Amino acid sequence: MIEFFHQLFDLEHFGDFVKAYENYIYIILFLVIFVETGLVIMPFLPGDSLLFTAGLFAASGELSIALLLGLLVVAAVLGDNVNYWIGRNIGLNVFNWKIKGRQLVKPVYLEKTEAFFEKNGVKAIIMARFVPFVRTFTPFAAGIGKMNYRKFFLFDVIGGFLWIFGLTLAGYFLGSIEWIKHNIEKVCLGIIFISILPMIISFIRSKMAKKNA
Repeated sequence: MIEFFHQLFDLEHFGDFVKAYENYIYIILFLVIFVETGLVIMPFLPGDSLLFTAGLFAASGELSIALLLGLLVVAAVLGDNVNYWIGRNIGLNVFNWKIKGRQLVKPVYLEKTEAFFEKNGVKAIIMARFVPFVRTFTPFAAGIGKMNYRKFFLFDVIGGFLWIFGLTLAGYFLGSIEWIKHNIEKVCLGIIFISILPMIISFIRSKMAKKNA
């Protein structure tokens, strides 16, 4: 199982993984996106880089771009909705879940998500899609706060559509660039860095504010 995930997330060899699992790759990608967005205990999966890489391989004809887009939008929206209802029905009890004495969910992630919500309002549901960790905790926080479900669902569908289409099509259309083909790992690291940049800026600002206080 460990070797399976190592191969899947080793983006330089993603093509070998696609060939090994053939059509099952669609189910695997669906589950990765669903789990990252749907289970509050799994915020560390590399959704952004996987979407870009999948789009890149779709450009070469190894994957169907239409099937990818359709399936992964469903996975993203379904995952967020599961997470919303977990937050709404179980809520803060999740923070009591432990394995070998260690908390499965760190309260600090929820605190950052709540701050993100407070700053950006309901549009945070859309914006959070593009921020690792925050995108996993946003639907959970919305559920805890008993946000109106219709409003949540509307913004969630918009956000899911923009996230899946944006990153997957970016890989699809940039996949013809030779340098990107031979530097997948660097490109994906760049995507991850850009994704977490708002969190880094927020952290620096908070530190500077404390010094000036």
